[in-house]
Amino acid sequence: MVDLHSHILWGLDDGAKTLEQSLAMLKVAAESGTTAIVATPHANFRYPFQPDRVAQLVEELSAASGGCPKVYRGCDFHLSFDNVQDALENPAKYAINGSRYLLVEFPNGALTGMGTAIGALLGRGLIPIITHPERQPVLRRIPGEFEEWIRMGCLAQITAQSLLGRFGKHAERSGWDMLRRGMAHIVASDAHDETDRTPRLNEAFTAVAAQMGEAIAQKVFVANPSAVVSGNTVSPEAPKRALRLQFWK
Repeated sequence: MVDLHSHILWGLDDGAKTLEQSLAMLKVAAESGTTAIVATPHANFRYPFQPDRVAQLVEELSAASGGCPKVYRGCDFHLSFDNVQDALENPAKYAINGSRYLLVEFPNGALTGMGTAIGALLGRGLIPIITHPERQPVLRRIPGEFEEWIRMGCLAQITAQSLLGRFGKHAERSGWDMLRRGMAHIVASDAHDETDRTPRLNEAFTAVAAQMGEAIAQKVFVANPSAVVSGNTVSPEAPKRALRLQFWK
């Protein structure tokens, strides 16, 4: 499996605190079947993105771990005005493995102005991967804007533990709905430590395979994230219509 979202680099954000903890997280990932993992420290007002430091820590972590799993660079790109402007000028700076795919995190509030930002990134040749929409208060309801952005070419990544109930019933229900409607293209860990929010993907893989079939599980845990890391094309199907009304707030 390939994990596109992890806070595995130490000392950069609210993820790993030490090299030892980073190595412990990598051990959990390897033991649960992950062969490659993308280090995606936050890029926001609280945690400014440091690409040179990220590259250095990826190199140090890879050397200390023996290269298993393989570690790639990326970031958890907060969709703010300053970040978007910088990404438009330096598109490879924030992208996963220097490719055209960009993991984007929405603010917790309304979606005002987000469509403009998404359109600008797409117009620059970047492909936004909307991260954990099932945990965002507006996106988890799967509004029309979200479906429109998927049709425009965005991808969506949901959190493995959301499917297992770690982030509450609303996130769990929304995550499964997105998968069933073809609006979740990647499942990743969003790992922050080795004991609670871990980089373990195998349990969610088993759940998806049981409910939706092995082929879907392989697509969202292996094929699609592998294509992202390699910079290859991911071609999702058109989103399906909702099968029932959403009643949660």
